[in-house]
Amino acid sequence: MKQGDNSAPHELELQARLLEWVTQDSERVRALQLAEQCAAVYAISQWCLAAGFVRNLVWDRLHGFESSPLNDIDLIYYCPLDTRPERDRAIEAYLRRLAPELPWSVKNQARMHLKNRDAPYISCLDAMAHWPELETAVGICASSNGLACAGSIQSPYRLITPFGLQSLFALKLSPNPRRALAICQQRIAAKGWLSRYPLLCLE
Repeated sequence: MKQGDNSAPHELELQARLLEWVTQDSERVRALQLAEQCAAVYAISQWCLAAGFVRNLVWDRLHGFESSPLNDIDLIYYCPLDTRPERDRAIEAYLRRLAPELPWSVKNQARMHLKNRDAPYISCLDAMAHWPELETAVGICASSNGLACAGSIQSPYRLITPFGLQSLFALKLSPNPRRALAICQQRIAAKGWLSRYPLLCLE
């Protein structure tokens, strides 16, 4: 960056920084490896670990904190051929047998539009584009996954996000205009993000 140039970092720079942070976090790497193993067993072609799994890592790093414990690991996937909740529970049970100490949560995004009263989602990326905060809509998966991702960063993992990383790294909390504002406000209050991460700025 040239002197006097106040432009934000390029998206690929932020992706590279975040991927490096993930690979330095042994607990997250282990969770990714287990998720990849699970995806192979259950023939899941499109999946990622999303939400706080990625978001909180960025917030911790930018606040200078130690990495927060993983209070939940959201494995989202897309399979319109079998949307039974029982399948999600079976996948969760498999992951808990592999790592019972990790807080797994599994949701098929091909079913989540019903809960949100949206039109059917067509992919994980489309489902994430409807999440309450823009900064929560970020996931990570193995590079071999079937999810598309822009850029050509060399990494065993790739990032999936409909909104990019600029606002996440700018420590913003941005309500998604596709959702009722009250939903985001309730989540912010319930999760105590503004107290836990005082540098956050509510958009």
